[in-house]
Amino acid sequence: MTAKPDSTHDAARRSWVASANTGATDFPIQNLPYGLFSESTGGERSIGVAIGDQVLNLRGVAEAGLLPEGCAAAARATLLDPLLALPGTELAALRERLVALLDAGAEERERLSPLLRAQNGVTMHRPTSVGNYSDFYAGIHHARAAGALLTPENPLPANYKWVPIGYHGRASSVQVSGAPVRRPLGQLPPAEVGGAPGYGPSGRLDLELEMGVVLGRGNARGEPVPVGQAAEHIAGFCLLNDWSSRDVQRWEMFPLGPFLSKSFATTVSPWVVTPEALAPFRVAAMARPEGDPAPLPYLLDAADQAAGGLDVRLSVLIRTARMRAAGEEPVVIITSNARHLYWTPAQMVTHHASNGCDLQPGDLLGTGTISGPTEAELSSLLELTVGGTRPATLPNGEVRRFLEDGDEIILRGRCERPGFAAIGFGECRGTILPAPGTAGEGARA
Repeated sequence: MTAKPDSTHDAARRSWVASANTGATDFPIQNLPYGLFSESTGGERSIGVAIGDQVLNLRGVAEAGLLPEGCAAAARATLLDPLLALPGTELAALRERLVALLDAGAEERERLSPLLRAQNGVTMHRPTSVGNYSDFYAGIHHARAAGALLTPENPLPANYKWVPIGYHGRASSVQVSGAPVRRPLGQLPPAEVGGAPGYGPSGRLDLELEMGVVLGRGNARGEPVPVGQAAEHIAGFCLLNDWSSRDVQRWEMFPLGPFLSKSFATTVSPWVVTPEALAPFRVAAMARPEGDPAPLPYLLDAADQAAGGLDVRLSVLIRTARMRAAGEEPVVIITSNARHLYWTPAQMVTHHASNGCDLQPGDLLGTGTISGPTEAELSSLLELTVGGTRPATLPNGEVRRFLEDGDEIILRGRCERPGFAAIGFGECRGTILPAPGTAGEGARA
């Protein structure tokens, strides 16, 4: 069942952590996402709760005896998986308790203040184990625009409107925001039909604006997850950049789909925003155009159709090496919204488990690139530059067909609705480094 707004979403509520009350922060008291941090690069990892520009050590709160009994053991873990795997009722109780502890009128302020650390003074880590990572293709505007570059007469696969298409990604290369991305080497398409392929640095390195779905409670192998219960298996959401090597992808993807063109790096934001925090920002599933088929019964649930979508404003920013040298701030190159997904997160979970696949706590699903219907919402450079044929010009005059070495890409997400406090996801950052052994040669598209 999808969470509903309650007293924890009261827009008038304030925290004794002053930075949570600015209105500009992603992390007011109405949000309280979970992450994994350490106070030094090699230090012990602890679960943290983002509040304003601070992070609250959840282990310390548990050791002070301030958490509900069912959550205390999981709060002491060095990974988020055990916490996110708790029953929804216990996670809801934990959220209510944290809101009460951080409320401006909380009596526990003096006991909790020593457990706060500045976010810019800690090291954030990948929050869950990510034992498995699967990436979907649920953004129909992206599927149509990308498909048109290859088969303009029939850009969507024949099964697209019937099944949530996905592929199994590489879990080991999922990394947290801030980690650099090395330009991959790969086998490149022949320069002419019938010619031999080449090997070297990808010249068509791209970004993909996605959201990540973080799984909590799993399912037993062989036991499908009914779509009406799928939301109970989703522990939270993050931002996700599915870095892509378009030249390698073009050469390798037929007939089995992406392989090395996607497996070199996937970046996620460090904070897992809970379904409870997102309750005020639920929207109906994307309306299917007239003539599109209804989902098959195992993928169709009235409640999910009514409130299974998310209204998250998404943006992509770029800061090039030249911009950094000049002291310039990043600039927005793409905007979109998660409500443009053709398939809901619950439908993705249900389809993934429909054959009996056992999903596990901490697993990660990518939504696929979330493009919108307008040019400003084309959420990859492949689409934005029409396969590199229509270069994008930045405000400082630089031109991009695809990403160059030194480019920093930043994803942001924010939810706003009248009558509720705005919340966000933090940032999902990555900077492109030269390919191994090249010192930058061959890095330009």
